[in-house]
This record gives sequence, C-alpha cells and structure tokens, in this order.
Amino acid sequence: MSKFSEVLTPDNAVLAMIDHQTGLLVSCADEHPLVVKNNIQGLCNMAKTLGLPSVVTASLADGPNGPIMPEITEILGDKVINREGEINAWHSSAFKSAIEATDRKKIIMAGIVTDVCLMFPALSAVEEGYDVYAVIDASATWNKTVQQASIHRLTQAGVKVTTWASVLAEIMSDWRSDKGMELGQVLADHTTSYNYVMNSYFARS
Repeated sequence: MSKFSEVLTPDNAVLAMIDHQTGLLVSCADEHPLVVKNNIQGLCNMAKTLGLPSVVTASLADGPNGPIMPEITEILGDKVINREGEINAWHSSAFKSAIEATDRKKIIMAGIVTDVCLMFPALSAVEEGYDVYAVIDASATWNKTVQQASIHRLTQAGVKVTTWASVLAEIMSDWRSDKGMELGQVLADHTTSYNYVMNSYFARS
C-alpha cells in the first residue's frame, strides 16, 4: 500500500500525454473543448516549469485522428512518438521504452479519448507495478456517461483519478519551494478563479 501514500515529487514522476490529437478533440463532448485545452496547457506548463520528463505519443497522426495539438508541442517540444498502429500506447515498444528510460515509477497520464487512449495504457502500466495518476480534466471523451464509466474502471484497477491542479499542488508541496511562485503563476494563467487570487496577492505586494 506504500505507493498509494507516497506523494508526487519533481524527482519521481514522468508526464505521459497520449493522443491529444486535433481530430479526436473535436468529437469530445464531456467538457467544452476550450476548457479541456486550457487544462492541457496548464498540465504541460507545470511539467515544463518543474523540468519533468515528458513523453508525447500519437496514433494515426496522418489519418483522421490528426496531429498532436500544437499547444502541447509548443510547450513540451515537437518530439512525438508516432505509433505504428497500437491502440494501447503501452503496447508500443517506443512509448514504453521512453517511460522506462526515465527510471520513474509514477506516471502522470492524460489522453484523448479517456475510455481508450488514457484508460488502456493506465491499466497496463498499473499491472506492471507503476503508480498512475489519470488526469481526468486534461483528458476528454464522447460524453459524461463514458467519462464516468471510465473513472469507475480506472479506480477499480487502482489508478489514481485526479485533476491537473491537484497534481500541481501535490508536486509543489510548499509555497516556499524553489518553484512555488512559478507554479502559482501556472495556476493563475490556467484557472480563472486562481487568477483573481494571484492578482489580489500581487496587488498587496
């Protein structure tokens, strides 16, 4: 049970962004696409701020799924693992090897669509002993029913279902940390309510 109580740190986690592709995003209706895009950008900017290793992968990028959202590659860089046909990214030797190369056992994972691109590799990684954080609000799928069914299956398998802001707060741990203010700014940039909190703070400074 230790893996369930051990918290995320900048030294034990890797970010996996799976199939956030333009052709898939336009069909998702469990959340407004602009909200999903904003959450994805927040998650990626958190990883960039902390210098977390990140692995980005795409499925059939030359086909109907389309390329990876440019908002991701603009933040994390343009290195994308284009899978050869595997639906479950964990079945791609290139993707799995990239995760293993980080030598980190905690995977912060998001994907589109939630019930396939996120869920399948999350289940596979947990089976092999990884501690997976499924970032549900930086993922998206066809409707709320599908989202809820996916959440149930993920939690039944021991995946930690979470949100990007919760991940940021857990990994930051303390406002006095070296990256405290920078991470606070990431929150402000990508959450409207916290933007007001930061504005109030800076107005008093």
